[in-house]
Amino acid sequence: MSIIAEEVPLKMWIRQIHRWLSIAFTLAVIANIVAMTMQLDAAWIGFLALVPLIPLLATGLYLFALPYLGRRSGAHSEARS
Repeated sequence: MSIIAEEVPLKMWIRQIHRWLSIAFTLAVIANIVAMTMQLDAAWIGFLALVPLIPLLATGLYLFALPYLGRRSGAHSEARS
């Protein structure tokens, strides 16, 4: 009896990474707001939100484009048959 591991598609991994990045971004923004209310002068706290924001933008654009890329390849394969 063999156990076959299911492969998780790449788009599911990217979706999960996008979710975790959004949590990290939210926490960084909250830390920035707390620092501003405490009147701390730490510039690095302001830039802390940019760290997850850049890959969040990349994964978000990919997830946004997925339905459009799927339609194009689906319509193209239907035209061939």
